[in-house]
Amino acid sequence: MTKTEKYDVLCIGVALLDAIVQGFDPEPVSASGYRARSCSLNVGGEAVNEVIALSKLGVNAGILCFLGTDMAGKMIESTLKQYGAGTDAIRWEKEHPTPITTMLVREDSSRSSITNPAHRYNFHPEKVDIAKYVSKVITLGSLFRAPFDDPEIIKEVLAAAKQHGLITVADTKLPNFRVLQLKDLSDSLPLIDYITPNEDEARYYTGKEAPEEMAEVFLDHGVKNVILKLGRNGSYFRNRKESFFLPAYDVHAIDSTGAGDNFIAGFVSEILQGSTVREALVFANACGAICTTAAGAGTALVDRAQVMAFIDAMKAPDEIC
Repeated sequence: MTKTEKYDVLCIGVALLDAIVQGFDPEPVSASGYRARSCSLNVGGEAVNEVIALSKLGVNAGILCFLGTDMAGKMIESTLKQYGAGTDAIRWEKEHPTPITTMLVREDSSRSSITNPAHRYNFHPEKVDIAKYVSKVITLGSLFRAPFDDPEIIKEVLAAAKQHGLITVADTKLPNFRVLQLKDLSDSLPLIDYITPNEDEARYYTGKEAPEEMAEVFLDHGVKNVILKLGRNGSYFRNRKESFFLPAYDVHAIDSTGAGDNFIAGFVSEILQGSTVREALVFANACGAICTTAAGAGTALVDRAQVMAFIDAMKAPDEIC
């Protein structure tokens, strides 16, 4: 990308390394030891996963994140460039290390993570002229995690995006260091075009159990469109005009790390193609399913042709409700 060009999509959020422990057995084999099937080192963070997946799908995408001037930061930058993701918006920090997360993935593909104070560093995307870098869509990965656990940062980034006519897509995460609720983002939620929580996150922030009720709470707070990622149960879409469920693809899941980020990338890529929301969500479901078939968020997805072939082979799920 030359300095005069803009990305179609700019992914904003934390970049990190994931140390993935696959097949982790929580039963200790000794007073100080545990066993696992394998361990691997992968680039991670919602914004990183999304921009790599978007690039694989043929989208002109870049990332706005911070990286420490350390070995982890250099590894992430190298990987981003390898996949053709734009890196010129990266902010380099000498005083703050690149975050590293340990992911414990159990045999049923469920996972838990270990974070550290490096994850708390709030870089300031609101101080960046995002219009310099992007022309169509921004993704926030993720609300309620740094840097988007600060209501003022969230509001300023979203307001700048809407001022320049950008589509805004915001993923969510459960809080780790700073706890916010939907009421704390009352000025920001109406600036979000698509919000994409998973079922656990939606339950936590809305206090509801049924997907229809969860989505309604987000709509009542001003969000334009709600996409609930329901894991094995597929996805649910709702806005003020329509709502529908789409079932998940039946695959042998090995690792769910990054599945939601691949899902979001698939959805955004198809919206940019001019697809309907339903078509985009079928494609997104496929991207998420493919991601789970290998360890690591950026391992299984190859390109758009692979996803289309997967959909054809699996006979794309249709609406069930």
